[in-house]
Order: sequence, then structure tokens, then C-alpha cells
Amino acid sequence: MSDGRPLTLFNLTERAMSAQLVRMNAATSNLANAGSVASSAEQAYRPIRAVFNAELDRASGITSVSSGALVRSDTEATKRYDPGHPLANGEGYVFEANVDESAEMVEIMESARQYQNMVQAMQTAKQLMLDTLRSK
Repeated sequence: MSDGRPLTLFNLTERAMSAQLVRMNAATSNLANAGSVASSAEQAYRPIRAVFNAELDRASGITSVSSGALVRSDTEATKRYDPGHPLANGEGYVFEANVDESAEMVEIMESARQYQNMVQAMQTAKQLMLDTLRSK
């Protein structure tokens, strides 16, 4: 942490939950744009992915994660002949976003599962702290 204080379990889970939300939002954006078309390959939607950064907290020696950036995939758009489409180019082609809907659903489920794991870890830590206070 930048203020010199050690990283706590609550800070750690907060960072992990935030990173999973970014991951989930990226996948839902990809899913929402699946099937979208454009008049050129350059204008077609390309899927995005969250890139995570590992950060070492020197005060506690704990490594945490944060979402660093969103990057666009380098996958090519699917070229489809559809001369009647309003976005068709001069040759009659439209370019469809190359989004694997099944992979995006898996990404959403995995990020939701990881988020729930962090919620459970935080709830367990809170309960342990309360139990410790009550035992004194």
C-alpha cells in the first residue's frame, strides 16, 4: 500500500474483488457485442480482456492483485457476404465481431465464482474477529 501501512486481509480481498468485477464487466461487454457488425474489419468490435498486475506490499510481504488495463484482442472479424445489410461495404460484405459466446460465459462464471470466494473469505475473517473479541 502506498501509505506504508501493512496490507490487511480486508484490503487484499477488496483488491481481488475489484479485479474480478473488471474481469466480469469485460466479459459481459464482449457478450453484449457478440454478433455486432460493421462495414469494415477495422470498425468491427474486438473482444477485450482484463490484464491483472501483481503488487508486492513491502510492509506485510503479501502479494496482491489489481486490474492493470483492458486490452483488445487481435482476433480478426468474421467477413460475411450480406449485400442487403445496411452496413455492407461496396463489395457486399459486413464484418462481424469474433466473440466466442461460450468462452465469455465461462469467463463470467469463473469471475463470479472467484468474487464469491473473496466474499466468503471476508465473511469468515469477520466472524473470526468477532469470535476473538467475544472470547476475551
